[in-house]
Amino acid sequence: MRVAMLSPIAWRTPPRHYGPWERVVSLLTEGLVRKGVDVTLFATADSETTGKLHAVAPRPYEEDKNLDPKVWECLHISELFERADDFDLIHNHFDFLPLSYTGLVQTPVITTIHGFSSPKILPVYKKYNGKVFYVSISNADRAPDLSYIATIYHGIDIENFTFQESPEDYLLFFGRIHPDKGTREAIEIAKKARKKIVLAGIIQDHDYFQKEVEPYVDGAQVVYIGSAGPEKRNELLGRSAALLHPIQFEEPFGLSIVEANACGTPVIAFPRGSLPEIVTHGVNGFLARDVEDAASLIRRIHEISRFECRKAAQDRFSRDRMVEDYLDVYNQVLSLAKREDHRPWGYYQVLSDAPTHKVKRIVVFPGKRLSLQAHRRRSEHWMIVGGAAVVTRDDELIPVKAGDAIDIPQGARHRISNVGNDEVVFIEIQTGDYFGEDDIERFEDDYGRV
Repeated sequence: MRVAMLSPIAWRTPPRHYGPWERVVSLLTEGLVRKGVDVTLFATADSETTGKLHAVAPRPYEEDKNLDPKVWECLHISELFERADDFDLIHNHFDFLPLSYTGLVQTPVITTIHGFSSPKILPVYKKYNGKVFYVSISNADRAPDLSYIATIYHGIDIENFTFQESPEDYLLFFGRIHPDKGTREAIEIAKKARKKIVLAGIIQDHDYFQKEVEPYVDGAQVVYIGSAGPEKRNELLGRSAALLHPIQFEEPFGLSIVEANACGTPVIAFPRGSLPEIVTHGVNGFLARDVEDAASLIRRIHEISRFECRKAAQDRFSRDRMVEDYLDVYNQVLSLAKREDHRPWGYYQVLSDAPTHKVKRIVVFPGKRLSLQAHRRRSEHWMIVGGAAVVTRDDELIPVKAGDAIDIPQGARHRISNVGNDEVVFIEIQTGDYFGEDDIERFEDDYGRV
């Protein structure tokens, strides 16, 4: 299975600090590679992966303001779709813009919808509903007018979060500083509970920070430490008595909640969006009605078992579970969208189909070979344009490389084997009186088709 993974380019994949979509893409990509899936990650050039990295954007545009986001997003997305035939499927994590390319390619496309930034983007999703396979990240974040193939909760790399049985006596707000995330409400909760609170996250709304957050930051009860990378995140989450998540919008999925639970830290959150699907009241945290209720629940935080928090993260939100869920979806999609032009050994593209001839561009993957076969009603002429191969023609074994040509007479037993590390690409010209795929007699086949 060859998968093209389309990541956003606002941040590196995986992100250095902030970048929740990029973090999920990285975890999924690395998990798939470990399962033996051939994944090409389309991301920024400074991204890191054990799969194949393909990049046009040199750096994340949020880290280099000299890069125009629209320009590099267009180049990034078009680069993948211009290579769509190289893949069995495309997995889009780039929101709605790539959907507008899907009508131009035959490769099936799965889109994970990481949340709707606005109802205004729904017309794009509606237009390609049925053409693209949609995955939601929570049941709460499903649009009623769209069809979904699955809901798949995000997974995290549990092993990189250290369980802390004995926390320190402070509360934590971990997320972007924005009205949606309820930073000001988190400060109010901490003050009413007379607890210290640490704020960690990028400032996404500077006016909000200056008016609603900064006046309360005193370095003692309210401490702002900026953005936190993976190592600092692990320390902050693990040592905090509780994570405050008083969101002010319908949260598609609370990744920081799962990460906190992985460290053993319970969560106090408002029950909006996906939060009731992630937080079980009294088990891995509390769901609070408002600021007053949240402050009172802090006094009950000792009732939550930190071991149960860790177990909840392990059982429901592991990376391995996420990878298996996506593999199930991939196999469903490949079954539903079987393509005549894709084979286990590679794929082909018909360049010309006329009564007197047929021309194909054929690609054979490294280490793969076609069946040993013969044709009763046609002969073929092959022109090698890339890679190195060995052609079997009756009793002959003929090495070929780019620039070589070879004739396959009608009735001759033949096959081509890719013996190199690169794809073999050749042009096949068929002449005769019939060019159907059923004019094949197979003698040997690696895929059980004799």
